[in-house]
Amino acid sequence: MEWNIVSKPSYSLLKMVLEPGESVTAEPGALVYMSEGINVKTHTGGGLGKALMRALFGGESVFLNTYTARSRGELWLAPSLPGDVEYVALDSTSSLIIQDTSYLAHHGNIDLSMSWRGFRGLLAEGELVWLKASGVGGVWVSAYGGIISKKLNPREKIIVDNFHFVAMDSTVKWRVRKFGGIKSFLFGGEGFVIEAEGPGRILVQTRSLPPFAEALTRFIRRK
Repeated sequence: MEWNIVSKPSYSLLKMVLEPGESVTAEPGALVYMSEGINVKTHTGGGLGKALMRALFGGESVFLNTYTARSRGELWLAPSLPGDVEYVALDSTSSLIIQDTSYLAHHGNIDLSMSWRGFRGLLAEGELVWLKASGVGGVWVSAYGGIISKKLNPREKIIVDNFHFVAMDSTVKWRVRKFGGIKSFLFGGEGFVIEAEGPGRILVQTRSLPPFAEALTRFIRRK
């Protein structure tokens, strides 16, 4: 499989060349272009789909698309938001925790499972879902804005706004807590944050979608 990411970092596009028999699985709606010799199969992602249907959506399906090449061909994928795309390689000793809206695609023998459900109405608009990718292969994650990788040494701690979180190694210890004291929590504009402790790597995005959406809403209301 050949792949590269173009138009980085603002409007990243994942371009791949698949050899016969090679497959890539992606989130729904990510397709930009594919060659005629590529088949697509839509499915619920096995255990991930079943878990999400029971725990999050009350029976509504969660679908993924798997693209398999019959002959050598191109496949282009893009995230829904303007921003960067980053590749994370995985092996049998590693796994990755991903904010669900940051998952774009994966290849290889990768298992996706649900790692954590956020507190309803507190951490996100609705619920925050984190996915866990394990196995041998790789995952492409996306962001709103650019992606910055921060390597944490053992026992090194950082505080990350939950809306800027993209992904982290499963070796990172974390907990969700409120931002500062009660006054900061209510009026500081941060709400809940993630306290992360190394060792491991954490990926953050340079922009946060809710403030942008709120700004747009103010302009829309004026019309």
